[in-house]
Amino acid sequence: MQVNGPSDCFGGEVGANSVQPDRGLRAGDTANSSDPLFVQSIARAIQVLSSFHQTDKPLTLAEIGVACGLGKSAVQRVVFTLRELGYIERDPTDRGYVPGIRILDHALDYLRLNPLIERASPVLLELRRNVRERVDLSLLDDLRLVYASRLQSKRETFYATLVGHSVPVFCTSGGRAIMASMSDGEVEDIIERSDCRPYTAKTLTAPQDIRAEVRKARANGYALALEQIQAGEIAIGVAISGSDGRPQAAIHVAGSLAEWDPETFCARFAPLATEAARAISWR
Repeated sequence: MQVNGPSDCFGGEVGANSVQPDRGLRAGDTANSSDPLFVQSIARAIQVLSSFHQTDKPLTLAEIGVACGLGKSAVQRVVFTLRELGYIERDPTDRGYVPGIRILDHALDYLRLNPLIERASPVLLELRRNVRERVDLSLLDDLRLVYASRLQSKRETFYATLVGHSVPVFCTSGGRAIMASMSDGEVEDIIERSDCRPYTAKTLTAPQDIRAEVRKARANGYALALEQIQAGEIAIGVAISGSDGRPQAAIHVAGSLAEWDPETFCARFAPLATEAARAISWR
């Protein structure tokens, strides 16, 4: 995705090659590495699998090594093992390696055993029938939201239908709705740690603008995002709380500004999205 006028939350210059939030283990990650219970070989395997997060093509052994920060010998052993187990495969055109089919088994396990997703599924289906626009369920993971369910409209591309895609908290409707359910200190922490690169020319990256959108979401009970991730898109987000009352997920309803003005979109869909979020949230 192209970026326009890259800047971070504090006005400094940042690279424009990627705006995808961090996910998985990366080179240099050492959390718990000194704990005697921490298994380094498992961490290396996860680092190798995580090297595919930011790529749009098969990776060679050398490219995997660069992406995950491991030496050639270690990468070769890990890739061989994961390939034997079905978690890495050779690309059909033999240009390198790609994730293997066995990874889907674990994605299914997560989706079917997550109680929030189980509670949300029938509610989301009913909401999609009522709004006839795109409906998403995203889960909070520190500075990003990860899509766990995506019920599409007629306009969506293949990439937009994929479960597991993630977006930053700071500039999304669901993220702003979640921040609105947090304390001011927690909101500041998210802003300070976020790499606030713009997705479009309209993405709000200045801290004061993000704070203002969070205040609006608190007042309204939902957040509105205009062209923050995709040009021409309008989206409403409502937070979902867990059993401890803390926000842990969000519902998004998204449409096109070619078909909706913000006032009409909010009047039509905000009450429905809010009702759905309440039905999913633990009381």
